[in-house]
Amino acid sequence: MEILWEFIYAIEWQQIVMWAIGGLLIFLAIKKDMEPTLLLPMGFGAILVNLPNSGAIGPEGALTTLFNAGIANELFPLILFIGIGAMIDFTPVLSNPKLMIFGAAAQFGIFFTLSVASLFFAPNDAASIAIIGAADGPTSIFVANTLGSQYTGAIMVAAYSYMALVPIVQPPVIKAITTKKERLIRMDYAAKPVSKLTKILFPIIITVVAGLVAPESVALVGFLMFGNLIRECGVLNSLSDTAQKVLANLVTIFLGITVATKMHYEAFLKWDTLLILGLGLVAFVFDTVGGVMIAKLYNLFAKKKLNPMIGAAGISAFPMSARVINKMGLKEDNQNFLLMHAVGVNVSGQIASVIAGGLILALFS
Repeated sequence: MEILWEFIYAIEWQQIVMWAIGGLLIFLAIKKDMEPTLLLPMGFGAILVNLPNSGAIGPEGALTTLFNAGIANELFPLILFIGIGAMIDFTPVLSNPKLMIFGAAAQFGIFFTLSVASLFFAPNDAASIAIIGAADGPTSIFVANTLGSQYTGAIMVAAYSYMALVPIVQPPVIKAITTKKERLIRMDYAAKPVSKLTKILFPIIITVVAGLVAPESVALVGFLMFGNLIRECGVLNSLSDTAQKVLANLVTIFLGITVATKMHYEAFLKWDTLLILGLGLVAFVFDTVGGVMIAKLYNLFAKKKLNPMIGAAGISAFPMSARVINKMGLKEDNQNFLLMHAVGVNVSGQIASVIAGGLILALFS
């Protein structure tokens, strides 16, 4: 009984708050099915590291060891990128290359947020916060860790939470900047055949080009494209399946629970954390605005109009954003199928976000 009272007296109110935050993440993962492979281990890890005198952290702690082995050296995010690359089919964008424009435009939120965050944070922290707008958890981890940001935990929570909240965040923004007439624009999908050679050469060429334009992005782009090459080469099908399912899920679980080492109450419960969450939302909103507005600008000069909603799929949240756009299109017109067009923009955004992360690193590392 005496030991129990000592344990109770050792509890700080901030730890209880972090338990509640961890419980909320677990609730969202289980009840709302929001990125469960990530939010559940992240939520459990938040509880684990905020127990009094937790043996999970510290010099000999298991989570600290995992962090040093997998995140401090960027290993986990890069391995996860192999799995993500193996999941992506670039056929829609290869058959309609102009969709890449909207993937690039939807990174506007990163650089807008960078300007705003610079008013409140040191340059390396502002750059790390801005990359939340990539809507890409591994890229956010890679950039924040490489730049040595002290807000890695808050950045990770913001990045993955907003990725899970794409179905809630994007629709009202899209509706606010488009008209009913624009949302009703139908787009026929007549995919041009893409040869196997093209699919094999594409990841190799993208890696080389990205390496020349933004050398700091080589690791990110390279691992993503290597995963895609495994998918498209045709001789590693079992390895591709493993990368898409077993590898991606396993690394995501380790990533989630390990990131929780940065969610200790002393580092997490600050006013800065709320500001970071707010700036993350700004980044997502302006990513969406950037993609849609460039699509609307394109329509001013195009004979065949595009549904500007597909521009919003340029954020890197794959494939959630494409599904949201398709659902919105069907809600306006139950015969308006935008999925393949949105997927093309979505996979373009995946590449663009990684290159944007490399540019941020080149500017601030």
